[in-house]
Amino acid sequence: MELGLKGRTAIICAASKGLGRACAEALAAEGVNVVITARTEGPLLETADFIRTTYGVDVTAIAGDITTEEGRRDVLAACPNPDILVNNAGGPPPGDFRDWTLDDWHKALNANMLTAIELIRQTVDGMQERKFGRIVNITSAAVKAPIDILGLSNGARAGLTGFVAGISRKTVAHNVTINGLLPGPFETDRLKSTLEPAARASGRTIEEVAAERAAMNPAKRFGRPEEFGAACAFLCSDKAGFITGQNILLDGGAFPGTL
Repeated sequence: MELGLKGRTAIICAASKGLGRACAEALAAEGVNVVITARTEGPLLETADFIRTTYGVDVTAIAGDITTEEGRRDVLAACPNPDILVNNAGGPPPGDFRDWTLDDWHKALNANMLTAIELIRQTVDGMQERKFGRIVNITSAAVKAPIDILGLSNGARAGLTGFVAGISRKTVAHNVTINGLLPGPFETDRLKSTLEPAARASGRTIEEVAAERAAMNPAKRFGRPEEFGAACAFLCSDKAGFITGQNILLDGGAFPGTL
């Protein structure tokens, strides 16, 4: 399917690896010039070189922390008028809510709610003026089915989801859509980090715990990042202009609800 994206420009956050990188690659494969950002410069530059060489698009790599004002300023200086914005940030650590301080909550809300809102605020008006914009927020399946040890993530990402539910109905008249992609278990470093507590508690390896968890999924496996990237690319395409304010769950059928 021709997605009508060739020559567009995208900002993709936390794109040096994992699901962010998968989205950057999928968009680049469609001819989108990408501005990618992540905290660690080395892996980010390696990813930029790979995308540039493999897909033949313009790639700008901005190393920095997108959850800070400085990090956002640097990215927007490099790409002040993006056609596409993919919001993404590493999730807060798992744990027991009794152990979390207000500072822990502030960090989680800043990273997984407020940063996305601020990037939307600084880009959406330009998208509306140009009559094209696609904003995708990578959140979590925990928005649909909360995970008890991921309370910080549950709260922050649900807050972002509630905010987008309102604004996305305002922007769509200008051909600017805002949607959420809710990943379940995908083969990423983040998944490994969430399995570590279970592995330690049971005296097993992460690989053993991972195999057990994968077998419990209806798909009998974890998701592949490229599958996630493909879903992102479609939501960003000119074919998806009638989809807004939606939260699309990619979890292999793990959520058992009808709706």
